[in-house]
Amino acid sequence: MAEPLDASQAQRERLAFLELRAFFTGELRRSDIEARFGIKPAASSRDLALYREIAPDNLEYDAVGRCYRPSSSFAPVFEFNPDRVLAWLLQGFGDGLDLSLKQAAPCEGPGQLTRPDMQVLGSITRSMCAKRATRITYMSLSSGSKRREIVPVALADNGLRWHVRAFDRERGRFGDFVLTRISRVQDIEGEAEERELLGADEQWARMVEMELAPHPGIEHPKAIEADYGMHDGVLRIKARAALAGYVLRRWNVDASPDHRLDHSIHHLWLRNPQTLYGVESAALAPGQREVLESAVIG
Repeated sequence: MAEPLDASQAQRERLAFLELRAFFTGELRRSDIEARFGIKPAASSRDLALYREIAPDNLEYDAVGRCYRPSSSFAPVFEFNPDRVLAWLLQGFGDGLDLSLKQAAPCEGPGQLTRPDMQVLGSITRSMCAKRATRITYMSLSSGSKRREIVPVALADNGLRWHVRAFDRERGRFGDFVLTRISRVQDIEGEAEERELLGADEQWARMVEMELAPHPGIEHPKAIEADYGMHDGVLRIKARAALAGYVLRRWNVDASPDHRLDHSIHHLWLRNPQTLYGVESAALAPGQREVLESAVIG
């Protein structure tokens, strides 16, 4: 059997991409390799032939879909670093180059990564790309370990850990599931309904513009303006409604209308808290839980 090390550095990179693409999206075409590396069809055919020589049981050809798919006995040849995989999914498969390549799966987030299990992540992203539901075992803080049927639609990084945005069939709505709490993933055959897919997720589609200003309690606000490169004392940022609460929590922004939180901890204040009206994730923002609770009581 041939070894990946027998190939040139450039070809090893293409083989690694080939395997990554097949495993995490569930399909691979020669054109994927050609678009990513700018090579001719003959070269991509040689790469596929070498990979199949190295790992003859990993890929199966789907004549209907005209693509290669990972087999049920797929065993990765390359050991992928979880940080790199998540960065690839977040930024595309261009290794930081602006190649105008389409993302493998919808995936957005502001930064820090956790380390979910790669088998779980691969199962989730393949279901996402195929628009299929999946049955998972999920460990939640409220109900412990429980079987759930979800339709994964996007990945999201909240700054502390990775979530999968998914339609929860039990609750009949979209929600967030922490990737590291998912185990025992099982595919469910057949495509999901339109109401369960990303296009139907209103919180994901809605963009929220937030105006961040130095907390009014700070004696020298110019220091905070310098920290964040503010113009005219404000920093305007946009985020999906599904992620807005995570963004505000990550940056410790006081989102209370009367800036009641301690300015020594919360250097930023949300100057336009009304923008969070109807934003489900707002409950995660500092100072917003009290606002929501008082609204319910009122």
